[in-house]
Amino acid sequence: MSPETARESTLEREIADLRLGVDTLRAAVATRFLGYADEVEEILLALLARGHVLLEGAPGLGKTTLARSLAGSLDLAFGRIQCTPDLMPADVLGTRILEEDARGGRRFTFQKGPVFCHVLLVDEINRATPRTQSALLEAMQERQVTVFGETQALDEPFFVIATQNPIEMEGTYPLPEAQLDRFLLKVSLATPGQEEMEAVLRATSGPEPSANGAVLSRDRLLRLRSLVREVPASSDVVALAARLVVATHPEAPAAPESVRRFVRWGASPRGGQALLLAAKARALLRGRLFVAEEDLAALAVPALRHRLILSFEAEAQGASSDEVVAQAWESARRG
Repeated sequence: MSPETARESTLEREIADLRLGVDTLRAAVATRFLGYADEVEEILLALLARGHVLLEGAPGLGKTTLARSLAGSLDLAFGRIQCTPDLMPADVLGTRILEEDARGGRRFTFQKGPVFCHVLLVDEINRATPRTQSALLEAMQERQVTVFGETQALDEPFFVIATQNPIEMEGTYPLPEAQLDRFLLKVSLATPGQEEMEAVLRATSGPEPSANGAVLSRDRLLRLRSLVREVPASSDVVALAARLVVATHPEAPAAPESVRRFVRWGASPRGGQALLLAAKARALLRGRLFVAEEDLAALAVPALRHRLILSFEAEAQGASSDEVVAQAWESARRG
């Protein structure tokens, strides 16, 4: 066996072992967060692709339970911020406090905020003011925070799950476009149907389930994250992703009629990056060492739905960003 063949065989065994760890993680989360298998997978893909997730759904669907279960199953430090209109940036990042030592001297020390963790749940992010929402931008993009002129790095992995109530609910603020663009995927939780509702009620009204232990170590998670970026994407796949992003802009020649009518501004290049990285993670979890068109198709909507700025006509006609992205995808596939 040649050295190159031996390395490939070793890598395949390592990937198979890591995939088994992710499957165990998925099963552990499913014991506490029932249903929504596709949505849970999308959150895991964002985690592996070094991105963040915006989780939208009505109150009571278990968004907090999902975040806590994920953090506990990964043996990572968990932090939570409950957003309210009076929440200040210092409540998120931390602040300096004046302390007195044993000799009576005084000095300022930095007290870290809840952002200094591995998995951060930002609950009801659209109830915080834009000023406080923007405090998370540097942390999400640069993995660091700057307070009082001092920059402090955040430990890896750093993963934000921000929950959001539907925008028409009372007491919410629209997220700034710059912040929306920082989320790799936007995952929507629909209200469960009757069968799913019955399963949830049976599971949550009986004995409390035992807490899950860690099933995937931090080191194995970081290794998976590094492997995601090594998954190759052919020039045809990259071109398809690029065509899709361009097709979401109303001035593009390939834009479908729905985009021309309902979109004021299309997805940014960061949207294309998010789509391709999430597709690489999906391919890896399926045992493929290449990105296929089916990966792009599965992730086009969650990667781009929150990056489109729709027109007033779209609101009047009841057109959704999901429908617009789906039609842009069909246009991109036709080339």
